[in-house]
Amino acid sequence: MVIASLVMELGIVWLVRAAWIAAILPMSIASIPSSKLTSFHQLVLGFAGRGKILNPSSQKWTVPQKYFAHFYVFGSAWTTLLLATTWMYACKTAPLSSEEFHLSDIASHLTGGSHVFSFHKSHLTPVEHRFKVWRAVFLLVLMETQVLRRLIESFYVFKYSPSARLHILGYLVGWFFYTVAPLSLCVSVAPEVARFAGYQVAEFIAKGKSHTSASSEFDVLSSLSPLMKQLGWCQLIGGVIFLWGWLHQRRCHAILGSLREAPSQAKEYIIPHGDWFEIVSSPHYLAEIVLYAGLVIASGGTDITIWLLLGFVVGNLTLAAGETHRWYLRKFENYPANRNAIFPYVY
Repeated sequence: MVIASLVMELGIVWLVRAAWIAAILPMSIASIPSSKLTSFHQLVLGFAGRGKILNPSSQKWTVPQKYFAHFYVFGSAWTTLLLATTWMYACKTAPLSSEEFHLSDIASHLTGGSHVFSFHKSHLTPVEHRFKVWRAVFLLVLMETQVLRRLIESFYVFKYSPSARLHILGYLVGWFFYTVAPLSLCVSVAPEVARFAGYQVAEFIAKGKSHTSASSEFDVLSSLSPLMKQLGWCQLIGGVIFLWGWLHQRRCHAILGSLREAPSQAKEYIIPHGDWFEIVSSPHYLAEIVLYAGLVIASGGTDITIWLLLGFVVGNLTLAAGETHRWYLRKFENYPANRNAIFPYVY
């Protein structure tokens, strides 16, 4: 059982990592400055095209850009599910006090060590395991605040032009991202959380609500205490950096949304000003990179999966920002010369 559990855990971890590597590889190749790769570079940019940077030749394989909302509806539901199940698992099987943990471990031994979420079998010590589980909860809480805000913005902030389109491959990549990104934040505990959730569902079906081991109401407020007590310096620093990027992205999105408040502006393009727009052309992309860097720091920086998530975000948004910056330069003769594409004073 221990070997099977370990194989399952490693299997899903490496599957997620392979997915990120497969997604990053084309962007990495396209970014190589070689004339031999010009066609491939244009192909990748064509797939990534959306809105004003969409190549006219790609119009046939597009969907309305307002379909961005689909990612955020799904992402919010999926992240909420992962957060709820992981948080419940943490409260039930990774208690804060050593006494509670000791009693839980004794109960597992008395049942022959066969409890479906017994973690004395793990290669981690009890303290390390508890921290690992609660850290996943914290990362999912941060991700939840991001996808919920993006969902609200997609309906109430952004006013897409009726003619704005998104390449169908870019649309599918959006679905991929909001499926794999939240999972990446808790993938190290995902197998045991899945077993926990499956056990609860099976017990509910077999015995009914009043007899399930997790039948007591889940009190979010009381469960915040163990979450906060399990956080270390990496989580606090990472959370602050995440919040910094989150707030700036919110401001930049508000600025972009305000440019088309009047119906007469629906098809007009205006040079945005304010916040990080004074230094880069795509500050909302820069802010997104910052907040995902915050997630890496909050994870402790030891999980390759979350580094790959950040790598995809950086690669994808850097390509899009470069195209957006070139579009601005072509469109406006008076475009501010001091602005870079996405990284201040660098690119």
